[in-house]
Amino acid sequence: MKILITGGAGFIGSNFIRYVLSAHPDYQIINLDKLTYAGNLENLQEIESSSNYKFIKGDICDKKLLDGLEFDAILNFAAESHVDRSILNVHPFLQTNIVGTDNLLEITRQRGCNFLHISTDEVYGSSEKGIFNEDSPLLPNSPYSASKASSDLLVRAYVETHKIKATITRCSNNYGFNQFPEKLIPLVILNALNKKPVPVYGDGLNVRDWIYVTDHCRALDAVLHNGRPGEIYNIGARNEKTNLEVIKSLLTVIAEKLNVNEDELLSLITFVKDRPGHDRRYAIDPSKIERECGWTPETSFNKGIEKTIEWYISHKQWWKRVISGEYMQYYKIQYGERLKT
Repeated sequence: MKILITGGAGFIGSNFIRYVLSAHPDYQIINLDKLTYAGNLENLQEIESSSNYKFIKGDICDKKLLDGLEFDAILNFAAESHVDRSILNVHPFLQTNIVGTDNLLEITRQRGCNFLHISTDEVYGSSEKGIFNEDSPLLPNSPYSASKASSDLLVRAYVETHKIKATITRCSNNYGFNQFPEKLIPLVILNALNKKPVPVYGDGLNVRDWIYVTDHCRALDAVLHNGRPGEIYNIGARNEKTNLEVIKSLLTVIAEKLNVNEDELLSLITFVKDRPGHDRRYAIDPSKIERECGWTPETSFNKGIEKTIEWYISHKQWWKRVISGEYMQYYKIQYGERLKT
């Protein structure tokens, strides 16, 4: 199979590329990424010289570029995904998440290939009680989640109108290796390592379900091969925790790993003004993917955060280059002009 991975230099996309090339070494991967601030080709250093992997710098909003590529399936990871940034400026979210997705759907319609759209549990909005399943209404509360809900509805419309072979997955909060430091778990880890304040929005009691990124990659592989076209699959790990619980767990493990005083790290917790439209709780039911695709998560939250913390401690140069912005030079140094689009 020849797969077009969009947004493959980002956190989840790069983890999936490494996973799929290990699980299916006969597959060919085209990684199309615009290399915005969250795209980092250093995440894929170990496989960039593989004969069955090719990187192309480009934008999913570029129809001409997409028309020139050959593939059997599309996995769409490309997305603007940071809620705070969407509150400040929604335009890039509308372009990438809606217009870009429509371009991919149109080429899927023309070619009859498979399309897997990676979405988020945030499209369901906030749940004070109960749990969301795939038939729950979409009630997004942030500009980011509204743009993702819009792209999900476009996928559904193409399935119903044009009968394309498309599937949607909606996953809970991911964590693991190579995650950009603006996200909660790497932000807490790096601030703790650097003895900087650890910010907590509001009262810190907002609840999220946390899934280790490799488990998410396994789920996507299961849907790609065993999912039914036209269906939606929720991907979650049943690890609901408040933000404050997550932060305290991280600081406790870091203190143990570095042999430092736990109270000293806990004192870094700093409560800050809550962000507008902050959803109180996300909770999704993953029973459908477990039942239909034979997938279940393998990594417990405690084991996952331990592995994640160990990775950040041992990859100091990686996150220092990310924080300083040096990582953005990797494309120019490694590829020069020969793959420029």
